[in-house]
Amino acid sequence: MSGKLSAKTALVTGSSGGIGRAAALAFAKEGAAFIAVHYARNVEAARAVVREIEALGAKSVAIQADLASGKSAVDSLWEQFKAAAIIATGEPSLDILVNTAGVSPAVPLMETSEPVFDEIMAVNVKAPFFLIQAAANQIRDNGRIINISTGFTRVAAPTHPAYAASKGTVETLTLALAPEFGRRGITVNTVMPGVTETGMNASWITIPEARAQAEALSVFSRIGQPNDVADVIAFLASAQARWTTGQVIDATGGARL
Repeated sequence: MSGKLSAKTALVTGSSGGIGRAAALAFAKEGAAFIAVHYARNVEAARAVVREIEALGAKSVAIQADLASGKSAVDSLWEQFKAAAIIATGEPSLDILVNTAGVSPAVPLMETSEPVFDEIMAVNVKAPFFLIQAAANQIRDNGRIINISTGFTRVAAPTHPAYAASKGTVETLTLALAPEFGRRGITVNTVMPGVTETGMNASWITIPEARAQAEALSVFSRIGQPNDVADVIAFLASAQARWTTGQVIDATGGARL
């Protein structure tokens, strides 16, 4: 299959659902050769995404790792990817890394316990940091590293202070790494979604009043869909985005403009 990502290999964390799943499928539609689908717990959902990817003509594998467990889980994830990539492509190399996995509990400052804080930082900050570190020497020249942030770094989020802080760190990490990887033509960018219809928001997004408030945030008067964000990720993964690095790309649907 030809496309903007023809013959590319990709690893998308947190891709058993939501934005990660949509990104993995977008890559397959654009001709990627091999896409690793990472999941934490829902193996059936991950296998379903693998089947969808394979139906589009790409090779795929589901890889399990609970990133809340720390660096050991990241190391396991990377070793599993390399082994699967060798089987699928003949070499343990990577073209596109997308750090989509994340947790976002709605816990205000005074209710944030240390275990909750540590889990947020482990999944949202430590995992991307050490996965990028592990993959650094095997990302091919002109590759792509894409992180995921949140609109809560642009507007105040008193209901999610630890989550917002973790994603602010991801944005700063993106900026810090861009010059180092730029020497090899590798871009490092962050995508900032707004309210998106994913499992992460399932607990409240079906409440009519809450949904109406969320829709009113966007200049388009609707809630974002995973594909809205995935298309931005696919653009950044392509050669068309070769001159863009160290940036936070707003994909909030013009929230609170």
